[in-house]
Amino acid sequence: MLADDLRYYDYLPITKRPPLTWPNGARIAVWFAPNVEFYELIPPVNPARAAWPPPLPDVLGYSWRDYGNRVGFWRLLEVMDRFRLRGSAALNVAVCQHHPEIIAAMQERGWEFFSHGIYNGRYVYGMDEAQERALIEDAIVTVERHTGHRLKGWLSPALTNTERTPHLLAEYGITYSCDFMHDDQPFPLNVRAGRLISIPYTVEINDAAAYIRRLFSPQHFCEAIKAQFDRLYAEGGRVMCIALHPYLTGRPYRLLALIEGLEHITSRQGVWFATGAEIADWYYTHYYNGMIALLASRRSGQV
Repeated sequence: MLADDLRYYDYLPITKRPPLTWPNGARIAVWFAPNVEFYELIPPVNPARAAWPPPLPDVLGYSWRDYGNRVGFWRLLEVMDRFRLRGSAALNVAVCQHHPEIIAAMQERGWEFFSHGIYNGRYVYGMDEAQERALIEDAIVTVERHTGHRLKGWLSPALTNTERTPHLLAEYGITYSCDFMHDDQPFPLNVRAGRLISIPYTVEINDAAAYIRRLFSPQHFCEAIKAQFDRLYAEGGRVMCIALHPYLTGRPYRLLALIEGLEHITSRQGVWFATGAEIADWYYTHYYNGMIALLASRRSGQV
């Protein structure tokens, strides 16, 4: 018997899907997901994963990341403004209370807000259902109270999940998840009730993975952005996400690499610069029902 490893989504090769196009015939949808985060100096202990290397308090780690909200975010904002690009903020929603100036700056520019948990060191691992529901409810209420926006997207803190996470997100009316790294297109997720899709987020074109884990130079990260874009643009009907952290790419010596990458992308025609919610809405309107029907037919052996 096969293991139940595809329960969150069906297998359908990208070569077997109907062609996917974007508004005005664009070849590619590009979205930017700055992770606007708040770290606690002494977070609650999670038995599955430590937020900071012991011992606490980790003043170095905390203040290194706090640079993002004090300095790095404002540098990234200036660059995004220069290219007239909007972001979709992967938001630790505690930022709404700790740094309302950041929220106001993003609101003024029409950025989207989606949830990246409450604090970045409070992981979902080990939560019972009541705790996870409280997390989702807190995120929805806080974002709506401080921004007036209804939360549509979700990226779990540190991409941590329980087995029930997608089901609860759908139940609460979240329309898209960024926790699954399995595709270059939006794709339906299998949930108990309601509907939920994944949209392509990235741990590849992501400055945290590049600079911290893979030890990229800024120029290497720039070349990765350009190569990723060129291939997806050539294929067509794809989504490219660029995930940035203000405490990393907002450093002075890394900024020119981002600017060079953005110059490359914005010089091409047929690019839809969108928010995560706009990509999800387009997919739901034009492709979701057809894909659900196709997947049902494949399961029944009709195709």
